[in-house]
Amino acid sequence: MPLRPQSRAWAVWSAGLAAYVVAVLHRTSLGVAGLDAQHRFDVGASTLASFAVLQLLVYAGLQIPVGVLLDRFGSLRLVFTGALLMVAGQSVMAFTDDVSGAVVARILVGAGDAMTFISVLRLVPRWFPAKRVPVLSQVTGIVGQLGQVLSAVPLAALLAGPGWTTAFVGAAGAGVFVALVAFAALHDTPERRLNSGDAITWRRLGADLGAAWRHPGTRLGLWTHYTTQFTGTVFALMWGVPFLIAGEGLSRSAASSLLILFVLTGMASGPVLGMLTQRYPLRRSWLVLGIVTANMAAWAVVIAWPGRAPMALLVVLVVALGLGGPGSMIGFDFARTFNPPNRLGTATGVVNVGGFVASLVTILLIGLILDARTGGSADYHIDDFRVAMSVQFAVAAVGVLGILRTRRLARRRMEQEEGIVIRPLREALAERRGSGHLTSPRR
Repeated sequence: MPLRPQSRAWAVWSAGLAAYVVAVLHRTSLGVAGLDAQHRFDVGASTLASFAVLQLLVYAGLQIPVGVLLDRFGSLRLVFTGALLMVAGQSVMAFTDDVSGAVVARILVGAGDAMTFISVLRLVPRWFPAKRVPVLSQVTGIVGQLGQVLSAVPLAALLAGPGWTTAFVGAAGAGVFVALVAFAALHDTPERRLNSGDAITWRRLGADLGAAWRHPGTRLGLWTHYTTQFTGTVFALMWGVPFLIAGEGLSRSAASSLLILFVLTGMASGPVLGMLTQRYPLRRSWLVLGIVTANMAAWAVVIAWPGRAPMALLVVLVVALGLGGPGSMIGFDFARTFNPPNRLGTATGVVNVGGFVASLVTILLIGLILDARTGGSADYHIDDFRVAMSVQFAVAAVGVLGILRTRRLARRRMEQEEGIVIRPLREALAERRGSGHLTSPRR
């Protein structure tokens, strides 16, 4: 029997979400296997970091082309193709024992991963009413982080038990399963299983990309994604487990537990941030700046702590980092509200570049600093990580400056085009205290 329209929407979204969960498993698998990879390939920290950097470079470099392809070919074809690419990458990683094979594997994983998230995110406004989009977008991003739990628990257990090949073959098998689910269940729109946009021409490509980039709201989304997402991605994708085990002296199981807490924090805070974004659309940037402040403050205390940090402080750090993923979703909400539907895929791709460019730069810099301090060995001391992790403050400062500048430009554009004037937050709060509620113009 055919599903009711609402049930059908949830079924399509769930199939896309399953594909994204497994994509996150593939993305974060190298971070969990970081120390094992150093021994398997006999490489130093900077070479190991280059695997992740290459993966993120492919991911970030493909975001705009994938956004254009998404506007042209729809979600189903891109999610299915991306799943198969990641299966191929994990299969190569399972059986290779040299650096060149690992490089090929991470390129394939990065390419497949690049096709997944924005394609699944595109399904939400296609299948659900506009009032649900901010919260469901948050839920999509956060529930997808369950893939980190899959890498932190079953994948880590396979690495510690049967070993490298079994672990990565298992990851590839999960990819095959979600590829079949996506092929069977996904529909691009309620009206059509496959929905194709206008043919891609260089003229149209340049016009859509130029229009998306010129709007300061799109760039505000990019800097939002850049600043909120990078430190959590660096932690989960590459340097979190080595930092916790080799730097802070935790066991593998304790480090895995903190990664699970990282994911659960994002899952709990995501819907809250989604509701706040929906209720206060003209104050979204303040949510972003608050999250960035929490991230950097937590890192500052951990880095400044004499000796190894206590577990309670590491828990606070992980909880603060867990807010970054939901915070980065606000960047996509900027793209959605400042761009028309026909170029939403392109604008989303532009925004999604931000956090991954920041992440790959930070991952590489941390690896280079660790190698410089240890001579290329994996014999790390907590002081080595203190110096290396401090590079995150510089990356965050660049992002905050970008947010402040593009926010000012976006507000000016809104005033010119729609007559919406956003008063300083202190004035709005003063009015709220005086009148009992905060009134603000609606888009």
